Amino acid sequence: MQNVTRRTKYIRNINQVLEIPEAERRALERVTDKFAFRVNDYYLSLIDWSDPHDPIRQLIIPREEELNDWGKLDACNESSITVARGVQHKYKSTVLLLCNEVCSAYCRYCFRKRLFMRYNAEVNVDIMEGIQYIRENPSITNVLLTGGDPLLLSTSRIASILYALREIPHVQIIRIGTKTCAFNPWRFLDDDDLIDLFERISRSDKRLYLMMHFDHPRELTQPAVEAINRCIRAGAILCNQCPMIKGVNDNAETLSELFNLLSFIGCPPYYMFQGRPTMGNMPYNVPITRGFQIFQEAGRSTSGLAGRARFVMSHETGKIEIVGLDDHSIFFRYHRAKNPKDVGRLMIYKRDDTALWLDDLKPVAV
Repeated sequence: MQNVTRRTKYIRNINQVLEIPEAERRALERVTDKFAFRVNDYYLSLIDWSDPHDPIRQLIIPREEELNDWGKLDACNESSITVARGVQHKYKSTVLLLCNEVCSAYCRYCFRKRLFMRYNAEVNVDIMEGIQYIRENPSITNVLLTGGDPLLLSTSRIASILYALREIPHVQIIRIGTKTCAFNPWRFLDDDDLIDLFERISRSDKRLYLMMHFDHPRELTQPAVEAINRCIRAGAILCNQCPMIKGVNDNAETLSELFNLLSFIGCPPYYMFQGRPTMGNMPYNVPITRGFQIFQEAGRSTSGLAGRARFVMSHETGKIEIVGLDDHSIFFRYHRAKNPKDVGRLMIYKRDDTALWLDDLKPVAV
C-alpha cells in the first residue's frame, strides 16, 4: 500500500480516478449517473491496478453490467416494515434506525443503494421520532443504527443518539453497523472523543456492539487492525458481517483467510449473507448452491471461533439460514422470522444451481 495522509481525500467523480483508462471512465459515467459513486484515496491505494480482476477494485469501481435490467431497488420490501421515517421494525425485539444516508465509500453491491440516489427520503437524520417509538415499545431490547454509515456523523451527533438510547431502560443492546474501519481507519485512530464515547456507552451490563464489515483480507491493513484494537480496548464487542461477492470473496481460500484473520484480531465473523436481488447487483451475486459450497469448504480450514458464522439470506419474510444441500434439495431454516411462528421452521426446496434467491426456487412438499 502506498503512503497516504491520515486525512483522507474523497472522490465523487469517476473521472478523477486516473488509473482507469479514459474511454472506460466515459463508459462508466452512465453507471454513476444512476448509482452513486464515492471512494477515498486510502481505499483506492489498496487496489492493484495492474490486475483488472483485483478484488478491491471489484468492490468499489463501477461496472457497466450494473445497468442490466435485473432486480428491485427495495429487494426485500423494507418499506413494509417501516413504521416511521427511518425506523424499521421487523422482529419484535429489534428496531433499525436509518440515521445517515452517506457512507465513506459506496460498495457496488450495496443492497440499500436506493438511499444514495436522488430524491431519497427514507433516512431521518432527526431520529427523535424513532427514539420515541422505541421508548413506547418495551419489547424492543435491541437497536441497530444503520443507514448509510452512522460513523460518518459527527461524534457529538453520535453521542446524542447513543445517550438517548441508553436512557431507555429496556434497550439492552445497541449495535452500530459500519464499514468505516475498512474505508477509513483514521476515524477511529484520530478521534479520541469517539473512543471515549464507546467506553462510556459500552457498560459491563449493557455492551455496545460494532458490526464491522470487511469483505476481503486485504482490507485488514495495519491501520484497520489498530483501529479495531482501539475499539476493543474501549469495551466494545466486535463482530463482522459481509455478503458473498462474485470476484471478491467467492472462493474458499480467500474466505477462510478472511475468517481466520478476523478471529485472530478479535472481530470474529457473525453472518455471511447471500446477495440480495437488488437492482444493479447481478454481476456481484453468487448462486445459492455455489455460495453454500464455498462457505462449507472455507469452514474446514478455520477454528471454531472463525467458523461460527451463519450463511443466511435476509429475505422479506425473515433471516433464513442455508443449512444443507444434497443432490436434489436445498435445506433452509428460519433463524429469525417476521412471523414469530416461523422461527426455527425447516424448509426444503428443489435444488437449482442457477438460483440466486429463495424466490427462484420451488418448494418440496413434505
